[in-house]
Amino acid sequence: MDRKLQAFERLLNIMDDLREKCPWDKKQTLESLRHLTIEETYELADAIIAKDLEELKGEIGDLMLHMVFYAKIASEKGAFDIADVLDAICDKLVHRHPHIYGDVEVTSEEEVKANWEKLKLKEGKKSVLEGVPKSLPALVKATRIQDKVKGIGFEWENKDQVWNKVEEEISEFQTEVEAGNTDKMEEEFGDVLFSLINYARWIGVNPEDALARTNLKFIKRFQWMEEETKKDGKKIADMKLSEMDVYWERSKKHK
Repeated sequence: MDRKLQAFERLLNIMDDLREKCPWDKKQTLESLRHLTIEETYELADAIIAKDLEELKGEIGDLMLHMVFYAKIASEKGAFDIADVLDAICDKLVHRHPHIYGDVEVTSEEEVKANWEKLKLKEGKKSVLEGVPKSLPALVKATRIQDKVKGIGFEWENKDQVWNKVEEEISEFQTEVEAGNTDKMEEEFGDVLFSLINYARWIGVNPEDALARTNLKFIKRFQWMEEETKKDGKKIADMKLSEMDVYWERSKKHK
């Protein structure tokens, strides 16, 4: 037997053992695992941002366990098992890749995406936006919405038009800030973010990854600043902003 198949079979057997013999595993439900799966997904995302492949291997394993766990619980309910899950995804992949498994010809990644969305509509979906999860974080959700509508041709002609929209939205936001209208400020700020996310997509930047990297950079610099001020016998909370700024500028040079 192939090593990959052996490893997967071993995981399935261990899952059976845990479900039968471990008090914690026996107690779990689809609902109780949900928040743990979300947490594991974020941990996997952190490993990717950190470019830590060893950590990534472990996080993939954690998520794989969760998928097997869900399938095990579903099989106990008589709904489906892991074979049904794998057969279903294989069937879907074959159906949605007619350029590989059929006679459709494509010349670019964009054509593949467009065909994918059109196939979904043929499968009975009423809206191209049906597949965007309601609970996605807003930043990721905006990116997915824009990707989806682009797939059926709802798209700007060039990136200059997109940047003009960004500037227009910033101007509208500033107008509401000056007017002091809180509700409109929030609405216009949302429009600014949405248009910036759209521009990022046009220039090939993933906004979620970009913001995650900036967050990590800020954390590193701020924690370095905290350590250095402590070494100098100072309390950062008691320092003036101008004093903190000296350390902040130094932190930028620290690798």
